[in-house]
Amino acid sequence: MRLGLHVGHWLGGAPADPAPLAVLAEELGYDSVWVSEAWGSDAVSMAAWIAARTSRIAVGTAVLQLAARTPAAAAMTAATLDALSGGRLRLGLGTSGPQVVEGWHGVPFDDPIGWTREYVEVVRAALRRDGPLAYRGRHVRLPAEGGTGLGKPLKLGFPPLRPEVPIYLAALGPRNVALAAEVADGWLPFLFSPEHAELFRGSLEEGFGRRGGRPEGFDVAPIAFAAAGEDLAACRDAVRPQLALYVGGMGSRERNFYDRLVARYGYEREAREVQEAFLGGRRADAVAAVPDRLVDEVALVGPVPALRERLEAYREAGVSTLVASTTDEATVRALARAMG
Repeated sequence: MRLGLHVGHWLGGAPADPAPLAVLAEELGYDSVWVSEAWGSDAVSMAAWIAARTSRIAVGTAVLQLAARTPAAAAMTAATLDALSGGRLRLGLGTSGPQVVEGWHGVPFDDPIGWTREYVEVVRAALRRDGPLAYRGRHVRLPAEGGTGLGKPLKLGFPPLRPEVPIYLAALGPRNVALAAEVADGWLPFLFSPEHAELFRGSLEEGFGRRGGRPEGFDVAPIAFAAAGEDLAACRDAVRPQLALYVGGMGSRERNFYDRLVARYGYEREAREVQEAFLGGRRADAVAAVPDRLVDEVALVGPVPALRERLEAYREAGVSTLVASTTDEATVRALARAMG
């Protein structure tokens, strides 16, 4: 199992340079460093900045939002970043949720499974450069219909360093997980619990079956919040607000992917308490309602021996790259010791 570092994005606080942590991770032997985007900093700029400051570590996007750029733009970005980094890009893609897709990007959140499938197909075709790119799907139509009528199929204007840039999909629901196993090179789950890995196995096998078997090197790469230290209670409290945000606030009462996932783990009552408090404006109560047991299942917390035990649990659950989400230097160092 490899170790990755997720440095996130700028949202709600003063911008901080992610490159020093990426450089440290590279020095400590981490396999990859990942950036994300919501409605603050964008992942492309962050990835380019990190790639320019490092030399060996893989640089991943976890994730680029589909609504933020056309698949052709994503292909251009992937080819450019991969060339500039010397073949170190891992292209993580995801739909995000309806609040961001419709509220920030102004795009209808319609048929996310079909949209993702077409998006990946177009990105792969653009990178292969088999010929001028034409595509007729439900969500993506190239050239566009209507307009001036002057659009014509085009081919990516330079040969990519790697026509098969690894594509990862962020997925939680059963159908989306199956799609990741079918069309992607890796899967980026969030709030993944090794104790409940069996909940995903059926969807993964379904997707692998549709592509004729599990491809060699398919990367199961969950992202887990992390806080290392001798005081376990303090470490739990360090990540608890982030868990409350996702379970309670990343969505509505009617549609919250993280709330649903935690409920599937057996925390339906607790998830409801977190969500009701968060959406009711009682943030402190929402944080307090996140149970210790859930924190321990989906996050990396505590001293090095405890981290080592959890790393082994992820390994036994079939994880091939564990991506720790933290901007704390001490935690980055502690995880490297635990892996060693």
